[in-house]
Amino acid sequence: MDIPSVKNENQYEALRDKGYSKEKSARIANTPNSGKKGGRSKPYEEWTKEQLYEQAKSVGIDGRSTMDKAELIHALRNN
Repeated sequence: MDIPSVKNENQYEALRDKGYSKEKSARIANTPNSGKKGGRSKPYEEWTKEQLYEQAKSVGIDGRSTMDKAELIHALRNN
């Protein structure tokens, strides 16, 4: 599988060096503000199910529509 262009090549390479898959590394490196430090988000347990669903959708987690809140959290942390 070819990886589309990566917006933050340095972050992509750092993630690959840590053992992340090509797909996950590219997805993270292509997020807006990739590699920039900033505010901290709340732990997933404090998110609503709808917020978790939207996050799962944005990172391309399959089967999210049938997941409950705990399953969405697990999928987001282990994707």
